[in-house]
Amino acid sequence: MTELGPVAWPPAPIKTERLVLREPEAQDRAAFIELLASPEVHTYLAGSRPRDELEREMPEVPERWPGSFVVDLDGAMIGQILLRRASEHRRPAAVGKADLGYLFLPQARGFGYAAEACAAALDWFEGVLPGEPVVLATQTANVDSMRLAAKLGFTEVERFRAWDAEQWLGMRFPVTPCD
Repeated sequence: MTELGPVAWPPAPIKTERLVLREPEAQDRAAFIELLASPEVHTYLAGSRPRDELEREMPEVPERWPGSFVVDLDGAMIGQILLRRASEHRRPAAVGKADLGYLFLPQARGFGYAAEACAAALDWFEGVLPGEPVVLATQTANVDSMRLAAKLGFTEVERFRAWDAEQWLGMRFPVTPCD
């Protein structure tokens, strides 16, 4: 039993046309530090962390936990996809549902990698937990993330204020075959 329910973890690497979604490895440590320390990556999030703090605290092999995928392009980490249960700290409409999150290094933006990786993670999720909705939250000011949410099939559930900004909560309902 994992945070995502009765899902065997880790799954086999998920391969797309250009990417591989896999567990973190020791070679990913520097990319994780860059991702978490980048002010650009965290423009619409709670803020980046100090690089020196990350250097001290990051284990040699970045933590592995259910729902966390490294996005790998040609053997190098370019981002992270997270699928985890929304906690009680989220909006009531989201609590207990799978919550999709993603972070990509600045140099990996603008190539469609986020859409490709998120779609693959959502397809995997639908395969292991069919019928479960997924939520995604982002700031409305994050135009790229709003566009990606729409492309992935998320529809607005609500807007709210948090962290001094308007937030958007979307939900993606599973596709059900017609009878």
